[in-house]
Amino acid sequence: MLIRHSFVRSLFGFLCMLTLVAGCARDIPVYTPPDQRPVQAAEQPWPSGQFLALAYHDIEDSDPDQTFVAVRTDHFVQQMAWLHENGYQPVSIDQILAAKQGGKPLPAKAILLSFDDGFSSLYTRAFPILKAYGWHAVLAPEGAWIDTPTNKKEDFGGVPIDRDRMLTWAQIKEMSQSGLVEIGAHTDTLHHGALANPQGNMEPAAAIRNYIGKTHQYETEASYKARLNNDIRQITQKVRRVTGKKPRVWIWPYGESSGTALTIVGAHGYSIALTLDDGMDTVDRLMSSPRYLVTPDPSVTDYASAVIARQASPIMRVAHVDLDDVYDPDPAQMERNLGKMVQRISDMQITTVFLQAFADPVGDGLVKSVYFPNHVLPMRADLFNRAAWQLSTRAKVQVYAWMPVLSFDLSPALARVSRWDPATGKTSIDPKQYRRLSPFDPNARKQIIQLYEDLARSAIFDGILYHDDATLSDFEDAGPQALAAYRAAGLPDTIAALRSDPATLQRWTRFKSRALIDFTKTLTQHVRAIRGPQIKTARNIFAMPILDPKSETWFAQNLDDFLGTYDWTAPMAMPLMENVPTKQADAWLDRLVDTVAAHPGALKKTVFELQSRDWRPSPGKPDGVHVDSALLAHWMKRLQLRGASNFGYYPDDFIQNQPKLEIIRPAISTAWFPFK
Repeated sequence: MLIRHSFVRSLFGFLCMLTLVAGCARDIPVYTPPDQRPVQAAEQPWPSGQFLALAYHDIEDSDPDQTFVAVRTDHFVQQMAWLHENGYQPVSIDQILAAKQGGKPLPAKAILLSFDDGFSSLYTRAFPILKAYGWHAVLAPEGAWIDTPTNKKEDFGGVPIDRDRMLTWAQIKEMSQSGLVEIGAHTDTLHHGALANPQGNMEPAAAIRNYIGKTHQYETEASYKARLNNDIRQITQKVRRVTGKKPRVWIWPYGESSGTALTIVGAHGYSIALTLDDGMDTVDRLMSSPRYLVTPDPSVTDYASAVIARQASPIMRVAHVDLDDVYDPDPAQMERNLGKMVQRISDMQITTVFLQAFADPVGDGLVKSVYFPNHVLPMRADLFNRAAWQLSTRAKVQVYAWMPVLSFDLSPALARVSRWDPATGKTSIDPKQYRRLSPFDPNARKQIIQLYEDLARSAIFDGILYHDDATLSDFEDAGPQALAAYRAAGLPDTIAALRSDPATLQRWTRFKSRALIDFTKTLTQHVRAIRGPQIKTARNIFAMPILDPKSETWFAQNLDDFLGTYDWTAPMAMPLMENVPTKQADAWLDRLVDTVAAHPGALKKTVFELQSRDWRPSPGKPDGVHVDSALLAHWMKRLQLRGASNFGYYPDDFIQNQPKLEIIRPAISTAWFPFK
């Protein structure tokens, strides 16, 4: 995984050791004065411009069927009463749009009630309660279901159901005319799964490019856009014909969106698009609004806990997984490997997997192939789509696609990052570093962008983890494109001149740090344009630029840049990799957390990645050994004692059960004490 910056790390490791307290630091938490301690989410002021969306489906008097995500009627009544008694205020789409446009702000504890699919229970059971409270709600019907004649069965995702389980257009019109129920859209005929990969996964039809089994190819972009355009046009016309109003709210089937489809939705005049992602909604990001799915028929106590939890900052617990360990030339064995990996992640009960999307079986960091269809590199196997979907649906985790930024083995005509040797005055590629494409070569950037776009089209995932290969040393990049970029920025165009005095060196360092940041921002924009604005970002950062900001010169990485750019900053909290003696690892981790904590709010956006493998060679073990599971669990506890709630480890060896599940699970799981 990691290419060493051997000299600077050894030097820095020695300097750090001089500052550490000898022996094991005391295993106690940091004292935090009472007035500085975290306040529970429910006790904090409601953030301006935010609201919480709740997603309901069917409502039944008894035995609520989870095929229809049903809630029992008495539970629904209790839930509405709890919202009322605790000061929550359902708002209308008009109020939300007015607040977005700078009008009257939303009230505190604003919520948006929404009902998906078009079940008749909204009219018979929920609508009377809404009228009693005078509360607003959104209904998003699926057009084909409402169109079904009264004398025929509904085809509900392949399950035949009685027609009277769904609303009629007449009932929808009546609720629309009441002024309480806004009629949105839930597609016309796309509320179903479609074949998404060669392995047979069925994924939301509106969010993916279909896999065509007969031709062993994927749907073209033009075909996908035409399919979406036709569907959106049909349901929009139906709602407008019945209500006399153009629908403004789009609700994604299964909560899964696509940036391409979202662009089309916006072109048809929709102002709000709702998903089933985690989090609170904000008026400045209405086209990717998360919702809490009310399931599976929660009691009022569980419902209250879930509503309050949505207001809290998310907690991330991560296992970092190599698809190289899943891959096998035998498809049957690869499926067994995948099943074993997914089951282990499910058993671990964590929140997130950083999933390798590229292949690196040699372990040299130079990517020659990937695990998704693309136009740039060979595909080792069409595996990322299936693995991400299985993890999402079976293990119930968020999946971040782990990708390099620069270390791709593309055409020799593309510029590589080169190093200037002060002893000889010559430039060459540094064999001790990642073999990286130059971020200043426009042709290299173009191909990397294409690769990321192909990834975005190939699978449904939640975020991107940018690898640690995006670095530039204090002698890099010395290539002609890089020198031209420095000159255009008003800097000297030789490395010798750039290093000639501290002020110039600092300007050059900041220029490179920002250039790498800006390139990842460009990649993010392209991924979000295709996959959707809900895509989160994370980026690995070495420990040295955190512990000693002056070492930005050696890495072109800066903690403040990371915190201001990415949803998650992921320090490599790997003491053994930094040659810190095991007895001093606790103090080293303490210092790392404390340094991050000195930046206000940083711990809420930082996920510390520990090492589960010691890559240092030892007798008979040229590739290193697994870190003892108990020690890794201890490090996790140590991070929490210093105030770090978000952490994980690399790598997860599901084949050898390393780290050992029974030891690591209580330390990392969010379903374990003290969470439950």
